[in-house]
Amino acid sequence: MRFVIVTGMSGAGKSSVTKFLEDIGFFCVDNLPPALIPKFAEICFSPGSEIDKVALGIDIRGGKLFSDLFEGLEMSKQSGFEYEILFLDASDDILIKRFKETRRKHPLVQDERINIGIERERELLQEVKAKADYIIDTSNLLTRQLKEEINHIFLEDKKFESLMVTVLSFGFKYGIPNDSDLVFDVRFIPNPFYIAEMKELTGNDTKVQEYVLQWEESREFLNKLEDMVNFLIPNYIKEGKNQLVISIGCTGGKHRSVTLANALCGDLQQKGHRAVVQHRDIDKDSKRGK
Repeated sequence: MRFVIVTGMSGAGKSSVTKFLEDIGFFCVDNLPPALIPKFAEICFSPGSEIDKVALGIDIRGGKLFSDLFEGLEMSKQSGFEYEILFLDASDDILIKRFKETRRKHPLVQDERINIGIERERELLQEVKAKADYIIDTSNLLTRQLKEEINHIFLEDKKFESLMVTVLSFGFKYGIPNDSDLVFDVRFIPNPFYIAEMKELTGNDTKVQEYVLQWEESREFLNKLEDMVNFLIPNYIKEGKNQLVISIGCTGGKHRSVTLANALCGDLQQKGHRAVVQHRDIDKDSKRGK
């Protein structure tokens, strides 16, 4: 029997995750009052029950009831019902953007600004986040990638690594990504932009990849970068970090940075780390991009 509590910041993706869990056979209930959890668990775990996977969506909309969550879970645990907590998070900037896009009000504010509600919610959720078995930061995840994360944990039973690494290519002429944790400048590598047949290609094309990686300095840089990042990841995990954004920039974010971001992400995935690659500026200025 698998009993999962799905919770986290409003706007971080709880509704989507609940749907993903339902798709892989979980019986899902949204916003069950925490005081009813022990009775609900008893029914689910009772002999003859055909339910073997349950997901409960619990969020801040429960008001005072949310503060009763741990009391309900502890009562369930004392009765022999084990549970897991999945906590969904995202950066404040991303949460504000999502609320504005959907024109929703934050559940903790009426006429106040959204960021005030987010600040209050983070404070209220500190305890549950600290006790979570899985923390997924959805800031840089596409819906498809979030679904893959859920399948890895709850369908394929893969070992969960709390740190999500986003390898982000960008162009310096469009500015450094403001959510970067680590920034690397690869403008020292010869630029394919000045080769006529590669000017309109990108680092996703084999011809560009071969050109960028043919240089000894490119390969040495990539090897040193892979070594450093693979050293840092377990230390970041030990520190409790959940999201790492590694930004790799060239002039226009189209050739060199894309090639090296793809290579780094591939290496991290091959080593079993949770990593995704994004190319922020690859489609910008397509006629003149570098």
